[in-house]
Amino acid sequence: MDNEPTSSEDTTGLEAAQPAEETAPEDSSALDAYSRTVVDVVERVGAAVVSVHIGRERRGEIVTAGGGSGVIVTPDGYLLTNQHVVQGAARVEITLIDGDSVEARVIAEDASTDLAVLRANATALPAAGLLANQQPRVGQLVVAIGNPFGFEATVSAGVLSAHGRTLRAGDGRLIEGILQHTAPLNPGNSGGPLVDARGRVVGINTAIIAAAQGIGFAVPAPTAEWVISEVLTHGRVRRAYLGIAGRTRRLDRRLVRALSLPSDHALEVISREPQTPSADSDLRVGDIILAAEQHTISSVDELHRFLSRWNIGEPLELSVLRRTQRLALRIVPVEMPKR
Repeated sequence: MDNEPTSSEDTTGLEAAQPAEETAPEDSSALDAYSRTVVDVVERVGAAVVSVHIGRERRGEIVTAGGGSGVIVTPDGYLLTNQHVVQGAARVEITLIDGDSVEARVIAEDASTDLAVLRANATALPAAGLLANQQPRVGQLVVAIGNPFGFEATVSAGVLSAHGRTLRAGDGRLIEGILQHTAPLNPGNSGGPLVDARGRVVGINTAIIAAAQGIGFAVPAPTAEWVISEVLTHGRVRRAYLGIAGRTRRLDRRLVRALSLPSDHALEVISREPQTPSADSDLRVGDIILAAEQHTISSVDELHRFLSRWNIGEPLELSVLRRTQRLALRIVPVEMPKR
């Protein structure tokens, strides 16, 4: 009888320890696989990630004014960062992963996507590839590499939470297709890459929600690819432009039914800028734009979305409601002027 408690305790101990012995190798293996994936991503892409330092002019002198992160996308020194990182910069310098610093210049800024293209004064640089022809999957591993608070080559990992989010850019336009993820970001991560498990850049980190945890946003790689291709081809980002200001207008239901309109919301023209396509066309203030080339236009954002895909200089047809009359007007967009 004296041995029974000891035996019972020993048996309980063995039974309690047994599952831990069985699961520990599996947990360790999974953790090792995860670690190996993140390490491999950093080894593939880390050398292409840079610190971006800017100086701004104050009282005739150039003073240090912060910065962010960037990622080299061509070996001859073109790199991407956020537009808000380099806005107003009088001097730009980048620091490579080996600690070398080189001068860079801003080639183009695009506030509509919060992206900027820089050119480093160096060649034969390590470059990262953009995943522009495939949409990342929700739930997949993503790794953010950047320089938060000046701590260079900082790595954080998470999962892709969603795609197709929208953010309002500095110039008022919507940035579409935004990626939401859980990789922790801090000030200084802006402009750094968001990378998948194969070392491909799926986005450029752009924003966080300060009051939340695990909610970061990145401009998607297809948008970044379009921006840099525009810059390499034309030296700037070009967009079609009509020269109007408008507001969303709710249409009377009877009118919608009578004219078989596709939507009960449309875009009312409230002003036309002089010497623009709208001023040179038959479009009038008070006209309501229903569609552009049969694409329904219900807001300013819808018009911006359409024009971003339209060729500059190519005539387009607007379907317009003037009082109770439906008209087809021809207008030729021009390149949007630099603001």
